[in-house]
Formats: sequence, structure tokens, C-alpha cells
Amino acid sequence: MRMIIVIGHVITSPETATETTRLCTEHSARSRAEPGCLAHNVHADCEDPSRLVFVERWADMDALRAHFALPESRTFVREIRALSPAPAEVKIYIAEESSPAR
Repeated sequence: MRMIIVIGHVITSPETATETTRLCTEHSARSRAEPGCLAHNVHADCEDPSRLVFVERWADMDALRAHFALPESRTFVREIRALSPAPAEVKIYIAEESSPAR
């Protein structure tokens, strides 16, 4: 199965961590309900607790483009930019699922 994988992160500060985490978890939950979203989760980085990491799987690029075009997604990006002391990072990959090597 071919899919789109998105890996990204945002940085929090002690003053913004609670609000940033709230926005990120709400965004992930909202995104999971979108057509073509196979998974959308945010995780705390165990080595750097100020870094929240997004791991997303999308059925295809059209679904991801539709996600990025939503007003809610644009609002999320704007709000996170205002809270984060560093630029967010997003990487998009086209991947194919395979079985583990034996």
C-alpha cells in the first residue's frame, strides 16, 4: 500500500507548553476525522520535552493537500507560529508499506 507520510515538529517554551500541547492534540484529533487520513498523532520527544513531534499517514497527496487547505489547519499553523520560539519543521514522504525483513 502506497501512502504519504508527514513527519514534523514544533518547539514549545515553558510559558507556552500547555497551550501548544492543547492546540496540537486538538489538531491531531480533528485531522483524524478527515477523508484520507490514516493516522495523525503528536508525541513528546523523550530526549527533548520541548519538542512535539507529528507523525501522520495520508492515503494520497490529494487528501494531504485538502488537509492543508482547510481553514482550521491554516488557523492551527498561525497559532503555533505565534507560540513557538523556533520555526516548525515539516517533511513529506511518499512511502510504500512493506513487511519486516526476516
